[in-house]
Amino acid sequence: MARTRPVGVVTRGTTNPNRLRRCDRWLAGPASWRLRRSVDPPVVVDLGYGASPVTAVELHERLRRVRPDVEVVGIEIEPDRVAAGRALARPGLSFRRGGFEVPLDGRSATVVRAFNVLRQYDEAEVADAWATVSSRLTPDGLLVDGTCDELGRLSTWVAVEPGGPVSLTLSWHLRGLETPSVIAERLPKALIHRNVPGEGVHVWLADVDRHWARSASHAAYGVRQRFLATAQALRDAGWPLLDGPSRWRLGELTVAWDAVAPGSRPAAHQGP
Repeated sequence: MARTRPVGVVTRGTTNPNRLRRCDRWLAGPASWRLRRSVDPPVVVDLGYGASPVTAVELHERLRRVRPDVEVVGIEIEPDRVAAGRALARPGLSFRRGGFEVPLDGRSATVVRAFNVLRQYDEAEVADAWATVSSRLTPDGLLVDGTCDELGRLSTWVAVEPGGPVSLTLSWHLRGLETPSVIAERLPKALIHRNVPGEGVHVWLADVDRHWARSASHAAYGVRQRFLATAQALRDAGWPLLDGPSRWRLGELTVAWDAVAPGSRPAAHQGP
């Protein structure tokens, strides 16, 4: 049988060490139950890892603290990138050529992390890419479609289960943060063009900014206290936050997808 051509196109491939640490920390934290629940060694895919395999190496190091038998597979379309990865292969870490079809020799993935990949596609292509990758997941599996800046100080990702997207996470480097909505330029492709009046994600970011401004007095106790106050105010205003103070202290907020999905038009959350 002829080899199936990888699904997707070669992306720019720029990356940096430690760039995806915020998402990795989330995978090893709130999402780690997916790894622990697996009876067999869980398979985690770093899809479209780019010109350097460093993010796949870091992912393996971080997740094996949660599940020592985890297998991380770096998948890239560009053959030279696959060759560079294979030079660093070791037990539990391998590299292969492929795309959104996620070739795993018949196995299913517990997690597929695709960062700064779909950002380089058209918005109209996102749903099909999500569906293709999701078909390769275990029943408890997760696709993480994310975007971040060059140093990983601003990071966002959508959590997509086999049944569809469930949440949006925003993660900031808090020191020196002036306006939370600066993260808008790093929204995933499914949302970045939806940050306009009338859309849920626009209302969400405007409310984050508004409550951040209202919490300015907490800055006397440090930026983390100001962020905690902002997050609590957002919850009190009715936003469906799926996390709590332990994640907020890290500069992280996770909101239910239905509140920010394309086409959603929630009323402004005025709060007290």
